[in-house]
Amino acid sequence: MKEAIRDCGLDVVLEAAQDGEQAMQFLKRENGHENAQRPSLIFLDLNLPRGTSKDILRFLKTNPDLRMIPVAVLTSSDAERDIREAYELYANCYLRKPVELDAFLSVIRETVNYWITVARIPSE
Repeated sequence: MKEAIRDCGLDVVLEAAQDGEQAMQFLKRENGHENAQRPSLIFLDLNLPRGTSKDILRFLKTNPDLRMIPVAVLTSSDAERDIREAYELYANCYLRKPVELDAFLSVIRETVNYWITVARIPSE
């Protein structure tokens, strides 16, 4: 993901959470993340350890300060129920992780380019 974002040629800061608990601390600006920048785009894996991704998505989309941040669900699941549930929780897009590295890099680059340079979202 770092390589794909670097290849976009955009001035983008990448922050990565190791698990759901750390992601929530970052989003709530708690436990060492008090000065964290508001994300411009969130890639959310459906299979995060320690906290469910669906809870994180629900938190993001019900929080008035965070709900405008685009959330791209990125997962290997192609299950219709997962796709439907992600959109019911207001995910902005559902991306199936390609198996091949070049295809994965392309999906990340295209998604970042779209949400950062093409789409317009309200600022904080």
